[in-house]
Order: sequence, then structure tokens, then C-alpha cells
Amino acid sequence: MSIFVKSTPAPEPKTKDVKTIAYFYAIILLIFVLCQLLTFEDFLILIESFWLPGGVAFAHLLGGIIVTFEVFAIPFLIGMRLSPLARFLSMSLGWAVPFIWFLISLWINLTISNISSIGFLGSIISVTPGWWTIFVCVSLGILSAWASWGMWPIKSKQKLNK
Repeated sequence: MSIFVKSTPAPEPKTKDVKTIAYFYAIILLIFVLCQLLTFEDFLILIESFWLPGGVAFAHLLGGIIVTFEVFAIPFLIGMRLSPLARFLSMSLGWAVPFIWFLISLWINLTISNISSIGFLGSIISVTPGWWTIFVCVSLGILSAWASWGMWPIKSKQKLNK
């Protein structure tokens, strides 16, 4: 049980590029979350305007989930001291963020044509939705996968036995 509670240093990245990619993805998430939190009330109204299934309550829940996931994905990416469970959870949230944005982008592109902003940068900067937003979400997913591969938090049994 103590292995899940005790904080440990981040494992060494497999390559030098992995650290750069992880920091780049962390900076993107930080910019997203700062812009969304500075105008959080407007961000929730923007999410409501997407006419997602579930109505206003789901839109507000989703807005909170997006911001929370973005915040808690950053500790893994910057290599903070975390417990193994927290490191794995943070890494998983880093995967979830581009997936949620991908689903939102797909929903907007397939159903709604009169949205002025996708919400990546909250209500501060209007980012016009389009098929390119799906490309951005896939790119974020690739960054997340690359960072996860290079800083994988679970040690193999062979390494543990040494």
C-alpha cells in the first residue's frame, strides 16, 4: 500500500526529446487552462452553446471536467515528485484532455455550423471551429502519447528485480 502513497521522483526520460515534448504539451495545457479559468463563466456559456446531449447541467459538468483534467495532467508532464498512482492518474488525464476535445470538435463539426469559438482558449481569444480543430486534437494526442511513452511511470518487473 505504501508504494501508492509515497512520492517518488519522476523516471528519467528515454530520450532528450521526450522532455522537450512533455514541456511543450504542458505549456499548451497551461495556456488552455489559464485562458479558460480567466473567463470561466463565459467558458461555461460557450460550452452550453454547443448543444451537447445532456443539456446545461452536462455542459457545466463538462466545462469543469475539462479544466480539472488539464490542471491535473500537468504534474506528470513537468516531472513533479508524485506517488506512482498519482503519476499514472496524471498521465491518464493527459490522454483524456485531447480525447475530450476531439469529441467536442467532432460534435461541433458534424452538428452545429453557427459557433463562433471552439473554446480552446476560453472566451479570451475566439478560435473558429473547423475541421482543423480535429487535427489539433489529434496532434495533442500524439504529444501526450509521446510524453507517456518516454516517461512511462510503471516499471517493468525485470527492472524491479534488479
